Amino acid sequence: MAKFFGTNGIRGVFDEDFTLDFIHDMTLAIGTYFEKGPILIGYDGRNSSPIICKVVTSTLNSIGIDCNVAGIVPTPCLEFAVKKLGYSGGIMITASHNPPQYNGIKPAASDGVEISREDELVIEDIYIKKNWIKNSTNWGTTKKEERAIDVYLNGIASQVNSKLIESKHFKVVLDLGNGAQAVSAPDFCKLINCETFLVNENIDGAFPGRGSEPTPQNLSELSKTVIQNNADLGIAFDGDGDRSIFCDNKGNILTGDKSALLLTKHILTNNPNSLVVTCLNSGSNIEVLAEQFGSKVIRTKVGSVEVSRKMVPTDALIGFEENGGFMFGKHNQVRDGCMTLALMLDLLAASSNPLSDEISNLPPSFTTKDKVSCSPENVPKLISSLKDEFPNSDTSDGIKINIDSRNWVMIRPSGTEPIVRVYAEAQSQEKLDDLMSEYLQKVKTIISR
Repeated sequence: MAKFFGTNGIRGVFDEDFTLDFIHDMTLAIGTYFEKGPILIGYDGRNSSPIICKVVTSTLNSIGIDCNVAGIVPTPCLEFAVKKLGYSGGIMITASHNPPQYNGIKPAASDGVEISREDELVIEDIYIKKNWIKNSTNWGTTKKEERAIDVYLNGIASQVNSKLIESKHFKVVLDLGNGAQAVSAPDFCKLINCETFLVNENIDGAFPGRGSEPTPQNLSELSKTVIQNNADLGIAFDGDGDRSIFCDNKGNILTGDKSALLLTKHILTNNPNSLVVTCLNSGSNIEVLAEQFGSKVIRTKVGSVEVSRKMVPTDALIGFEENGGFMFGKHNQVRDGCMTLALMLDLLAASSNPLSDEISNLPPSFTTKDKVSCSPENVPKLISSLKDEFPNSDTSDGIKINIDSRNWVMIRPSGTEPIVRVYAEAQSQEKLDDLMSEYLQKVKTIISR
């Protein structure tokens, strides 16, 4: 088990468990793992990001590794630029959707995809043994990288029917969440001739608008702005811009599962007999949909690293998580909020229907999730107790209790916060409400024992 890497990179509260000393030593380990430069560095809009960037670059330089700084960019922009511009690797400084006091680092390999779980353990081993490259007389240098955003946006535009989208003059509401997509998503919309309305557009590390994670509960401003401006769709990004939650033309917020089904149907229509990768906690309709197009679904543990790193060797076309993380293999096998927006606009451009009609044509699905505060030391007791009660459950990632193929509950510890997440799917809204109520209470009872 990794000690420092969580579900997605290394994160902690800045200057408490995520200190400058820790960042320095962990960067030595990451630099030793990469062996050579140049390394591309990017960061989100958190207040601590610029100072962490200085520590990261100077540490890499101290062991002879050159690096270039892209500045504030979305995580998928950094990852795509690493691949496209020929870097040996990348380091993204971000805590994604975590609260403002957190920050983190996320390494990307030379293929533009997050490093594998095995490589995370290699880095941790170097860190623990302090087995890093010793001081060199050949110091590295740090320069600026000015091309990352243009390369990223042009790469996205090349994957969709940009001319057709341009001809539609779509109205799009962007809830940028005071996050990193503010430097790219509005420019992408200009590139493809969309009229845009911006919500929470100023980059601010305190995330004052609605917090860094878009959830159905905090997107009322997005919904209202879509209705007021008669927009074709709205989209909300998380803090580092790799996840996106959609709002249809009637102001309804879509779950990540629902938008993923819609996009998968659109992509598989033109690419049948493909492969889709998703996590254990995604809804069951994806198998039904894939089968209609002669396609297969592979399930992984929860986490974008698991999905991305399964997509690479299998050459999967699509990957997704239920939290709004969607991956289009032809572009890059990582979550990408702006690429996902482009695909949704591509879908609308090819259709004569508004987004709400496209959604109504999907098979009905009822999924939800919630969270319960839980200290890490209480997690084994919780999972063990549930395993005793439901011995036939899947315990490959937390515990997934299958009542039948359409009704299930999954409980797993977060890899980024002291909470457990509870996911559920049911055949009706009423059944879903009952399931969640029952299992949230069950989890709280076990934890409090």
